Amino acid sequence: MERQRAYLDHNATSPVRPEVAEAVARALTELPGNPSSIHREGRAARSAIEAARGQVAALMGAAPARVVFTSGGTEAANAVLSGALRRRGLPAPTRLLIGATEHPCCLQGHGFASAATEILPVDADGVLRLDALEARLLALAAEGVTALVSVQAANNETGVIQPLGRVAALTCQHGALLHSDAVQAAGRVLVAHNISGVDALTLSGHKLGAPKGIGAVVLGDGATLEPGLVRGGGQESRLRGGTENVPGIVGFGVAAQSARAALAAEADRLARLRDAIEAGVRARAPDAVVFGTGAERLPNTLCLAMPGLKAETALIALDLDGVAVSSGAACASGKVSRSGVLAAMGVDPALSAGALRVSLGWNSRQDDGERFLAAFDRLVSSLYKRRERAA
Repeated sequence: MERQRAYLDHNATSPVRPEVAEAVARALTELPGNPSSIHREGRAARSAIEAARGQVAALMGAAPARVVFTSGGTEAANAVLSGALRRRGLPAPTRLLIGATEHPCCLQGHGFASAATEILPVDADGVLRLDALEARLLALAAEGVTALVSVQAANNETGVIQPLGRVAALTCQHGALLHSDAVQAAGRVLVAHNISGVDALTLSGHKLGAPKGIGAVVLGDGATLEPGLVRGGGQESRLRGGTENVPGIVGFGVAAQSARAALAAEADRLARLRDAIEAGVRARAPDAVVFGTGAERLPNTLCLAMPGLKAETALIALDLDGVAVSSGAACASGKVSRSGVLAAMGVDPALSAGALRVSLGWNSRQDDGERFLAAFDRLVSSLYKRRERAA
């Protein structure tokens, strides 16, 4: 009989919530119609989509009409950063300013030429350098250039939360547009109070406990997208063609509703669990380094490394010991590679090569943390014994 495992990789994907699975199953069997059809079955499917749109909008503090469903966070970010984002009264953006620690779907998925793209530096904790952003916005505004700024709400590897409100104030002051990848932050911390200054937020349902394959763009007031994210029919207000993924959208809506209902209590619960794991790591390995501790972090995320410990070795050992964690972004087809996020923060390559990410979610419990610490204890004990033999 296989022992119970501890799944601590929610930033990669969160298991589907039971209430979401039930809603998706009902949609699969009870909503057979095409949402664009005018018969009863089509109207029922359309009604379910609009209900979910309202649920996602409520999570983000937006009007339902501002939500555009996509196949996921990557498509949503690619669409916004293609150059299609507009704001009433501003020329089309011709320069992209993007944070150095952004997700690959933004850093590599945008549509701007390399000569029109600038990387914004971060400090040692991974927080965007606001002085550098302000200097570039001031210079570009003086040249009459409209910029699009892309800054994560929270980092997927370290959990570091960016000062999105202050970034929004700067972009507004200097006539720039602002996109924020809110994939990791949505449903984990309150993002809604910042949305008034953001032209587009992008989301991914499976980080919240919805099915994989559904995401959204949430447009700010006065912001629009050029039609044709996916060309075809007139779905999603003519912004994204193709028959909508009704079960996925329904599941996204239910997951958003569940996350919103428990937001404050869940953030507090996960922060206590994360802090207990962090304290346990430090007790077992005093030389362990936890990244981003000088900044505000997501309550569910812990990124750490131990000198001399390689991520590949640690991941395999922990997995065999019944614990699932990650070495960073789960976007490299199962490969472990050096973190670009930690490199941008100035972390020594030898240390970043051992970075581990523990990320918690809706079904994480105290015994998951205890299992991780027990497995970590065995891992570091083995490492210290090897060091002693080598010495």
